Amino acid sequence: MRIAVDAMGGDYAPKEVVAGIELARDRYPEIEFDLYGQTDKVKPFLNNEEHISLIQADEVITMEDEPVRALRRKKQSSIVLAAQAVRDGKDDAFFSAGNSGALLAAGLLIIGRIKGIDRPGLTTTLPVLNKPDQNQFLMLDVGANADSKPFNLYQYAILGKYYAQTVMGVKNPRIGLLNNGTEADKGDLVHKAVHEYLAGAKDLNFIGNVESRELLNGAADVVVTDGFTGNAVLKNTEGTALSMLKLIKHSIMNGGVSSKLGALMLKSTFKEIQNQMDYSKYGGAVLLGVKAPVIKTHGSAKATTIANTIGQIKTMLENHSVDNVVSYFNDHSEEMAAAKAEMQK
Repeated sequence: MRIAVDAMGGDYAPKEVVAGIELARDRYPEIEFDLYGQTDKVKPFLNNEEHISLIQADEVITMEDEPVRALRRKKQSSIVLAAQAVRDGKDDAFFSAGNSGALLAAGLLIIGRIKGIDRPGLTTTLPVLNKPDQNQFLMLDVGANADSKPFNLYQYAILGKYYAQTVMGVKNPRIGLLNNGTEADKGDLVHKAVHEYLAGAKDLNFIGNVESRELLNGAADVVVTDGFTGNAVLKNTEGTALSMLKLIKHSIMNGGVSSKLGALMLKSTFKEIQNQMDYSKYGGAVLLGVKAPVIKTHGSAKATTIANTIGQIKTMLENHSVDNVVSYFNDHSEEMAAAKAEMQK
């Protein structure tokens, strides 16, 4: 397998990107990497070129660039060239820590949607706390589409199901619809329509509405929502976790000798809590619904997170997660058309 990497994307690129790829290369010697970027800036950080090829990209799409305009104007950028390599079959997957909008646009406009999918969705994996039989759950869409129709959310449930099965190893994932209450009649017209259709879907293990306060408690294996709500919930979850850790640290530092001694005694406990809340160990966000794996990790990601994300991509490729989705939508094209017509009434 061969992975196209945007070596210039991210707050610490290319140094941390190269370090992460070298870590991944040592873990997974069967993977070949194509690093797209300004080679004079990338090569000094590369210790060993085994299984790693450098491809010159004269331009860089920055975090400040407007995504679609940047794709059109910077045709020799690392993001564009990497996406084109996947589209042309040279590489099997595309990874970046760079401009999220540009990555999404490249996935949609260059690599392309799977036939039958209206709008691909961006998904991320988050931790489940204190539940031995479930340590993570999937949520989508978390930002690819601010405005979504009922049919889009129905398709997200299908995409999430296949990802949970092939990558997370959940045989019959529980699908939940993020809503402002667990009752079937909760929510706006869109959520009521989605709930009704998911409840009648024979090939989905739909468990009903779930509330945001129960997500980290393992309310579902796959949580379906629109991109606006999903992105807000994701950022709130991240922000709350960071704020709580800062609050605990501040309280300890200002609590006197007894607080510091107590913290020292609980050091291993705090480490365990931090480990449970570390969603980066599960990999990056995946654009589901395009013709090849397209994965985005945090712009602030460093080498370990990048290597973990490569492991996630490896699992996707080995388990043919994209091929399974393509087969499903090919086999159920008439059913999809009927569902879309029904939900647009």
